[in-house]
Parts: sequence; structure tokens; C-alpha cells
Amino acid sequence: MQPPSQKSGWFPVVLHLEGARVLVVGGGNVAANKVQLLVPTGAKVEVLSPTVSPELQTLAEDGAITHIQMDVTPADMAGRLPGCRLVYVATNDTGLNRAVAALCQQANVPVCAVDDPGVSSFITPALTLRGAVQVAVSTGGAAPVLARRLRAKIEEILPAGLHRLADFMQAMRLPLRDKLPNSSDRRQIWERFLDGRGSHLALNGDMAGAEQELERLLDGHTLKGEVWLVGAGPGDPNLLTLAALRLMQDADTVLYDNLIGPEILNYVRRDAERIFVGKRRNRHTLPQTEINNELVRRAKAGERVLRLKGGDPFIFGRGGEEMEALMEAGIPFRIVPGISAANGCAAYAGIPLTHRDCAQACLFITGHARADGTLELAWETIALRSQTVVIYMGLNMLPFLCTQLKTHGLPGDWPAALVERGTTPQQRVFTGTLDTLPDLATTHNVISPTLVIIGEVVRHRVIPG
Repeated sequence: MQPPSQKSGWFPVVLHLEGARVLVVGGGNVAANKVQLLVPTGAKVEVLSPTVSPELQTLAEDGAITHIQMDVTPADMAGRLPGCRLVYVATNDTGLNRAVAALCQQANVPVCAVDDPGVSSFITPALTLRGAVQVAVSTGGAAPVLARRLRAKIEEILPAGLHRLADFMQAMRLPLRDKLPNSSDRRQIWERFLDGRGSHLALNGDMAGAEQELERLLDGHTLKGEVWLVGAGPGDPNLLTLAALRLMQDADTVLYDNLIGPEILNYVRRDAERIFVGKRRNRHTLPQTEINNELVRRAKAGERVLRLKGGDPFIFGRGGEEMEALMEAGIPFRIVPGISAANGCAAYAGIPLTHRDCAQACLFITGHARADGTLELAWETIALRSQTVVIYMGLNMLPFLCTQLKTHGLPGDWPAALVERGTTPQQRVFTGTLDTLPDLATTHNVISPTLVIIGEVVRHRVIPG
């Protein structure tokens, strides 16, 4: 359900009309499309029209609808509205459609004048129906063809037997609640059922086999905590892996970092508890030791904990420390890699991290200074012409980094680039040299997160179209 449009006041509805009286004014193909949507809901459909299409005629002969043969006038409609749940108006006469819609509005009967949202009080989204499962797609009346195209895509991926699975889960809902009063326990059982062979049995109509599988899961069930160390990629939600998406929907609790934006968090299950544990320069919401302890504590309490990290958990993400803490505490865990910031940001910036003409290696380093402000690196192995250097968290130390690279052998005109907020709509890319890069960052007020890329590959940059 979407909120009413402030422009016109209408809203989309998903139909629950079992036994309700619904009027459809018009007998052509457009009316037939609406009737085909209404019949499976169990509504008592009355079609008001002097003639009807062959499709509607067949439905009437089969008793699925009632055809009232008449030339509709506003005066006739006024007497038919009491007791009516909905009205669809789909004639070729725009004036008649609007007059009927006005009558419905006055009588407080929801009305949809097809292709005329300005006089409608509701619209029907493009629906995909699988028994109790209903998937609605609405564009708020802005683009009905787009809604229908999206519905067609959904039709392709939803199995035909989905209604059988829904019916089985409905039938077993109360018995399962009696056996497992705890809602977290029940959710885990159902998720294991859906991820395993039980769902396939129900989809294929083997309800006895599905019930046996559910009983098997119940027999061996104890509330088990687990931690998932998951990389969310560099920022663009489209770069999330399928494994990450599935775990984001299954988690009871999510501990997330500073680089996880709201666009990513939108994919997390709505009722999951969300805890920000991100680290910003000179301010840690939780020290790493406390994060480790929180992961262990929650897992021991039976929660499935998602540790969601920007980029990849094992590339400057401190995932290794968290993994060691979980191992020491005996907590089961899984690791889901993510597209690293280096890979993602360089690709979106059009910079190949390796190019056979100029880079035989790619080196990832951190430019994050110690607490005393120092940064000690093996400069002799970094300042090599035959490799690409990617520096994470290097923005604040950028003048020092560029100076050290020049001191240890790279020329001042060596190519370099800054990728600010890479892969997001706010991405900015600045290319220059070791001599000019610090001034570029200052002039353009570059902010974190920013990745520094140094090497001749920058000259091979191609701006993606």
C-alpha cells in the first residue's frame, strides 16, 4: 500500500474482495481486463453494459459474473451504489466515466475510472497472483505500461506452485506456534524449511512429505546463534552479492559500519535490530574489542548477527580480528566477501588497476596514521614504476604520502588520481600527478571516503559511458 498521492488523492489497493459486490461499467476489452483481475478474488462482479466482449460473455455464461444488459446513465447508477464495495468505470465515453466517478465520490464508494486518475479514488496495481501470495507493482498511475512490464518479470520468476507452499505454511502456522512459542525460533524453522527440501515438496503438492520435513527440522531444533561477516561492497547497492542479500534478510541483528549508507540498509530485514558501530576519524562509536564482545554476546544469546562492512571484510576491514575472536569463543560464523573499494571504485572511475603495458602488480596499502600521527611504510617497495598503488584512508596524509613517494624514487609528474565516494551517485574523480594531487584535494574540497590510485594506469583511464 502506498500513501495517497498529494496531487490527486488516489491510492493503489491490493484486492481482498471475497463475497464483495463490485460494479464494472463497460463491456469492452478494458473492462474485461479488470474483470479477469476481480474474478479470482471471489468478488460478486456485476458488469453493466448493453453489450459485452466474447470473453465477458463466456464468464457470464459460466456464472463467474453477472451481466446486466443496459445503457448506463448517472441516474441509473445512483440507485445501484448502495452496498457496493468498488466501482470500475471503463466505457469509451469520457463524460459518462467522469459523471459516474463523481457519483461514486459523493456516495463514498471507491471508484477507478480507467486511465483517468484525476477523478479516481483508487488505482489497482499490476498484480501477480499465486493464491494467497499477491505481489503488487504500482507506479502511482504515472506509468502503467512500466508496471505491467515489471509484473511480467515477476511472473517469470515466481513458481506456479507458490500457492501450494503458502497454503501449507498457513495450515502449519498455528501448530508450529503451539510447539515453538518463541517467534525467533519459528522464524528460524521457517527459513530453514524454505531454504531446504521442504519448500520443494510443498511447491510440488507433496504436503505429507513437506510436513515430515518440517517435523524433522523441529526435532533437531535448538536456537543457535551465528555471526556472518559480510562485505557490502563500496557503496552502490547493485554491487551487493546474492549471498549478502540473503543474509541481510535473515539476520536478527545488524552491526554496520560508517560506510554502509541507507541505500544498502534498505535491503536489511525491516524488523532486524540495527546497531551503528562505525569508526570515523578521531571518534570510534565502539572500540574494536567491544565490537568483538558484542558479536560474541549476541550469538551466545541465540541471535543471528550480521556484521556488515563496506567493501570486503578482509581488506582493511578488521574482519580477521573479529573472526579470531569468534573462533576463540567457539561461535559459528560465515564469511561473505564483497567487492573491494579498490576494485569497485577504480572500475567506476574507468581506471584499470593493472594494464599489461605498465603494471605487473597492484599493491593495496593503508594511509591511516598511527595515534601519534606517524606513518611508517616500506617506501622502497611502494615507490616502484612497474606497479599500481591503491591507498585506502590516505586523504588526510596525502601531502606526506606524495612527498615520500617522490623522495623514494617516483617523479613528480607520476600519474595519480583521487576517487571520492566511489560507485555512488556522488562520485567525483580527479586526476593529476604526485606534485598536483594535494592541491587538487584542497581546491575541490575532497572529503572521505576517498581512494588514492597511483601509477601509469591512471593515464589509461576511460570515462565510462
